[in-house]
Amino acid sequence: MRRVVAVLCLLMSVVAGGAEAEPWQSVDPASAGWSAEKLNAARDEVVGLNATALMVVRDGKVVASWGDVTRKVNVASVRKSLLSALYGIAISEGRIDLTSTLGDLGIDDKPPALTATEKQATVRDLLMARSGVYHKAAHETADIRRKRPVRGSHAPGTFWFYNNWDFNALGTIYRQRTGEDIFVSFAQRIATPIGMEDFSVADGSYVLEKASIHPAYPFTMTARDLARFGQLFLNGGRWGERQVVPASWVKEATTAYSHTDHGSMGYGYLWWTLNPDVFGPGAALASGFGGQEIAVIPAKHMVVVKVVDRTETKGGRTSRFVDWLKQLTAAAP
Repeated sequence: MRRVVAVLCLLMSVVAGGAEAEPWQSVDPASAGWSAEKLNAARDEVVGLNATALMVVRDGKVVASWGDVTRKVNVASVRKSLLSALYGIAISEGRIDLTSTLGDLGIDDKPPALTATEKQATVRDLLMARSGVYHKAAHETADIRRKRPVRGSHAPGTFWFYNNWDFNALGTIYRQRTGEDIFVSFAQRIATPIGMEDFSVADGSYVLEKASIHPAYPFTMTARDLARFGQLFLNGGRWGERQVVPASWVKEATTAYSHTDHGSMGYGYLWWTLNPDVFGPGAALASGFGGQEIAVIPAKHMVVVKVVDRTETKGGRTSRFVDWLKQLTAAAP
């Protein structure tokens, strides 16, 4: 009952407290110091990215955009970085403890149930994709299923594996510890304060599969709203006069704690990190299957968003987007 009341209260605050969104402002790239030649070269490569929409934002203004930035698409694993922001808020408020173990929190799953060792994984282990729990999970790609280690092969905290079980269990933990629905919470705590123009609670859903009790939580969002989320992290969690996400969390979440199997990319708290030798310090990426991307590049004061409607086209690999991103950043002042 308390959880229902909390959700209703959040819904009421979303309706009552939603500020009118201010549309993005645009700026002429040439007057902003961009290399026209290099930017044109990057533009020529956009068609190869198969983007439904793509936005480039620098210093809070749109430098370039392609496609329909108002089209809502399933952003796949970008959902994990969205949840990371909610965790930063909840942890700062003392509602979730990074050191709590699965055993402490009463987290288990369908048979074969978690072992005593697996239940020693902490919330922080899950955020880093280092739980050591290799139970089947909802919304796994074929690649994850193929690469998933054998149960019990790695102790909690000792091995990185991009693991949907970790990510889905984090959704369950968030709902249980805060008493809040993920999508209502995102609308009230993030979307409304930063003036997202399109997101509504109905744009999220829970997806269960037979193998696990922990649902995935896909979001459907537009490129222009994702750009605001990226700008929020570029701003150190601040929007205007309001500290929406703690600045310390933004830094922690986008710090590399693990080397990954994606070349020079690292992994933080539900965020990928980009090679600092190429993109500068603090560069991070929220990335989803099929070409969903939010790149945050502090050294260039820049956010780049790409979304793909996978019902219409294939979006290509993240590595291709990152290669294009190198070309784009070379054009930036």
